[in-house]
Amino acid sequence: MPAFYNPSMTQAFDICIRGGGIVGRTLALLLARERLRVGLVLQAPPGTQGGSTPVQDDVRAYALNAKSRALLESLRCWPDERHATEVLTMQVKGDDGGEVNFSAAELKVPGLTWIVDVPALEARLAEAVRFAPQIELLDAPQAAALTVICEGKTSSTRAEFGIDFQVTPYPQRAIAARLNCERPHGQTARQWFSQGEILAFLPLDGPQGNSVAVVWSVREGSAPGLLADDPAVFCEKLEAASQGCLGQLSLSSARSAWPLQMARAERWGGVHADKAWVLAGDAAHNVHPLAGQGLNLGLGDVAALAKILHEREYWRSVGDEKLLRRYERARKAEVATMGAAMDGLQQLFWQSGTPWQSARNWGMNGFDHSGPVKQWVARQAMGF
Repeated sequence: MPAFYNPSMTQAFDICIRGGGIVGRTLALLLARERLRVGLVLQAPPGTQGGSTPVQDDVRAYALNAKSRALLESLRCWPDERHATEVLTMQVKGDDGGEVNFSAAELKVPGLTWIVDVPALEARLAEAVRFAPQIELLDAPQAAALTVICEGKTSSTRAEFGIDFQVTPYPQRAIAARLNCERPHGQTARQWFSQGEILAFLPLDGPQGNSVAVVWSVREGSAPGLLADDPAVFCEKLEAASQGCLGQLSLSSARSAWPLQMARAERWGGVHADKAWVLAGDAAHNVHPLAGQGLNLGLGDVAALAKILHEREYWRSVGDEKLLRRYERARKAEVATMGAAMDGLQQLFWQSGTPWQSARNWGMNGFDHSGPVKQWVARQAMGF
């Protein structure tokens, strides 16, 4: 045995990534750049594509911040302007006159966020993976010095590795769809908080576009009816909830829905039955989608893991437990802070009654005029 024995010397792969969604493919490309041998298992939970939305009609769109954009641009996987719409202004309205507005011009940044079409981003990542000689696509997991679990919140591998996933369900279900709008979106992201429900319109199709991705977090009891509504009736309800800001609306896709939850794995890395593992993305943590930070957190995970493996001591295997602990420490604090903030906002707007309504709308207006505090919060969310 050599003086510095590396278990990866006896295996076909340095790293096996389970999950071929956006997080898994991004990590594979980052590690391939480090000349590591990567096996990428593309299988996702039945009926999904690394997430919760049915594959046959993927209507997802993500709000990606500047840090996520820089990461994907470094891999040459950032979609073109039509599929990555820059948001210049953001309007958030409460249920009793409260309002918060953000402007890229006021913050002196090129954009607040970018609304990225998921199928377009996945296509760019898939093409890059196909031409990466260090990455091999697999139908089933294979032995490796380190297994990275990126299978999403419904991961089956967590139980296989004995990982406790603590879930707190919300009494809400998210409904997603695509809409064509009578008026152009003007590169503005819009959000309404009303009686425990949260509606978001995310601009699509570039600066001149007049279509939006809608994410409507509604009470569990309301979801079945909204999903069963005739498209015209559904759009009338959306027009009312959005105060007619974009005029007449029409559905351009099917509707998808999934339950909302806050969740976090007890451990994010370790060794089980002599197999080293780590979690990344939704397999490690879930937050409420009200601020669109879920994928940003997942991409932050893989960027941190790739950095730690790049900077490791030459004699450490990629599955060394000390490296796994470094990764866990690097990510848990940020994710916990963001999760607590999202949970606090959800709980605040879930409460009914005049005192709660008055307090939260007063707080929104106060925050909107808070100057440096508002700028600091905005820059944190933008990844600066």
